[in-house]
Amino acid sequence: MNIKDIILELRDFEGAKRKNEIRDVVKDLKFSDNDYPYELISTFGDDAAVIGIDNENVILLAADGIWEKLIISDPWWAGYCSVLVNANDIAAMGGKSIGMTNVIGFKDKKIEKKILCGIKDGIDKFGIPMVGGHTHPDSSIPILSVSITGICKKDSVIFSNGAKVGDKVVFAYDLDGRIYKNFSLNWDTTTMKSKKLVREQLDVLNKIGEMKLVNSCKDISNPGALGTLGMLLEVSNVGAKVCIDKIPKNEDIPLIQWLKMYPGCGFVFTLPEENFKELKEILEDVNISSKICGEIINDKKLVVSYKGQKGILYDFNNEYICGCIDG
Repeated sequence: MNIKDIILELRDFEGAKRKNEIRDVVKDLKFSDNDYPYELISTFGDDAAVIGIDNENVILLAADGIWEKLIISDPWWAGYCSVLVNANDIAAMGGKSIGMTNVIGFKDKKIEKKILCGIKDGIDKFGIPMVGGHTHPDSSIPILSVSITGICKKDSVIFSNGAKVGDKVVFAYDLDGRIYKNFSLNWDTTTMKSKKLVREQLDVLNKIGEMKLVNSCKDISNPGALGTLGMLLEVSNVGAKVCIDKIPKNEDIPLIQWLKMYPGCGFVFTLPEENFKELKEILEDVNISSKICGEIINDKKLVVSYKGQKGILYDFNNEYICGCIDG
């Protein structure tokens, strides 16, 4: 496979392209009420919104809706993932999750029961309670959305928009997993693991934030490894050079499939090179492998290389993935 083929595959990837719609939502929901009593530290563009509640603490707010086709194909997995994806969003910000709420709507009681079993198993695995929500008993289509609240010290939050020119780009994965049945782009690393390890993997991001080891972070999600990095670059107003060959990878998975994968535990960081050794050791303690794969550059492009070939995956001077910044 050559670099042109890789770029064409990733640019046409539904997981990244469906993020384009975010811009049209964001531009209508910008909030600028000067009388608002709390500090809006970060809103759209981060894995969770950050709201200051006093001089030392913030709350983190996030939400995720589950694809209808996933709900229909595997209701249990949809319920479980509704917890997992939210837990990762709070962790990526350096926070600790404290509770979730949901919106559900199912006419088919059999599907609903499987969904709720998945949610219950996710609650048990990750240790985050579901504390409320709303039901649509007459919904014509299956609905599953979950919101989550987390907490963090104000000076420990890890933002998506903090990447600095000269930072190293680090990809980090739990490589010990398996493709979830019937979903070729779901890399399951949690269902077979102990509660202790899974929760420690979330908590390690809080430790990284407190130690101020990184300048930015996102959990790798639907856009895949490079699409997620692209979103981070976009909101940071920078670019990056990345060597695809260096991205940590399970050797049993084909490259393109891996680059599109939604991992149960996967993150991309940017940080000063001198901090990498300590970051790597902390991540290894919880079974997460990490490598320096590139560098942040001033030119707002994501330049990728593979086996000595080079090309531009995204040019943020002329295009966007999520469109969450002005201009």
